[in-house]
Amino acid sequence: MTHPALSVTGLTVAYGETPAVFSVDAAFPRAAMSAIVGPNGAGKSTLLKAALGIIPRLSGEVLVEGRPLDTVRERIAYVPQRASVDWDFPTTVLDVVRMGLYRKVGLLGRFTGAMNAIARDCLGRVGMEDFADRQIGQLSGGQQQRVFLARALAQGADLYLLDEPFAGVDAATERAIIDVLKSLKAEGKAVVAVHHDLGSVPDYFDHVLLLNVRATASGPVSEVFTEANLSATYGGRLAETHLGELRLAKGA
Repeated sequence: MTHPALSVTGLTVAYGETPAVFSVDAAFPRAAMSAIVGPNGAGKSTLLKAALGIIPRLSGEVLVEGRPLDTVRERIAYVPQRASVDWDFPTTVLDVVRMGLYRKVGLLGRFTGAMNAIARDCLGRVGMEDFADRQIGQLSGGQQQRVFLARALAQGADLYLLDEPFAGVDAATERAIIDVLKSLKAEGKAVVAVHHDLGSVPDYFDHVLLLNVRATASGPVSEVFTEANLSATYGGRLAETHLGELRLAKGA
């Protein structure tokens, strides 16, 4: 039996008395690009962080390729929202990418020439090799996002979790990021991304979880990205004119 890259069962997270995510079941396949989609405040980022153990969950099980999270953390790479990072921290682009190799060298270990080569190669994959010695705070938002993706690549993970990777970036950066993510999929890796642009879901992703605190629908984009499911997820916040612009699956 082939297990999903990531599965959550009965996942519930609450802030005080208010549930942010309630009893969500979802499975994200291997060698695929999956999106978590829903309105603002739907619990998308919360779900991702709870799956990683960054924030506590009230209940639920998280499995990576059928195994408990704590046994496979080295196989997971995480790219947080850019807005959550302190970009004033005095470090270079190359140093940020080398952070993705810390599990291999340890906090007090030394980077070898081969490891530096890996870091530079990852910068090359995101088109940032010429910025290796630049201070991270001197970069544009799109450039910073590329560097954090390069750091994730340096980990050599099998599962990549990204929180709004396209938020606030220019069109060229978005194309560069999606090309890298699709190359990961071609290598058999799994990508799960919190995503806000409904229009690009059919072009970018194979699988989608529609979420509004509860899971509305989950499965292949070609099957569940329907007008009925989107209306149930967004309610009155999704205008009919917007629905008309989307390339939707044909619902039953």
